[in-house]
Amino acid sequence: MTDRNGARQIVNRRAELNTNETNESEKVIEGYFAVFNSETELFPGAFEEILPGAFDNTLDNDVRALINHDTALVLGRNISETLSLRVDDTGLWGQIKINPLDTDAINLYERVKRGDVSQCSFGFNIIKEQEEWREDGSVKWSLQEVELHEVSVCTFPAYSDTGVEARQNDVKKHEQRKLEAKKNQLKERLKLWH
Repeated sequence: MTDRNGARQIVNRRAELNTNETNESEKVIEGYFAVFNSETELFPGAFEEILPGAFDNTLDNDVRALINHDTALVLGRNISETLSLRVDDTGLWGQIKINPLDTDAINLYERVKRGDVSQCSFGFNIIKEQEEWREDGSVKWSLQEVELHEVSVCTFPAYSDTGVEARQNDVKKHEQRKLEAKKNQLKERLKLWH
């Protein structure tokens, strides 16, 4: 098990986002921003999944709903009650109340309604994760606890360079440790022969 504080991560998932109009004719975008126990391949040989409970200590954070992770395009915010978040057996569900006077929000609402935009993402810090190096050389990170900062409705979700780079550096460090261990074993064998 690895406890890690630090680098901000962005995870992108395919989502079943949809639009809805409430009883008060309020337009909303809603769906799952994260799904539990769903293994995602970050890059070849590296996988990640979110475990139930990962969001349990973070829903009271000041979380924003964004368009494509752009902090200038805020759709909603949980402390202003324009973003609702909850966790259930499936994952992290959210509902964004669309501001009818915000043309960016209305345009996005219509794109989601037509099905042109249907994916989402979330930004977070890793608080606690489990790391599993498999026999086939692949690695899997299981997120046990995260600190949530934002959820985004995305046109082209893809892992941010920094998130993928951080994970690739983890793999490189692991490979380096394995190589050093092999070198040390070889040195010990050579000592026995002399």
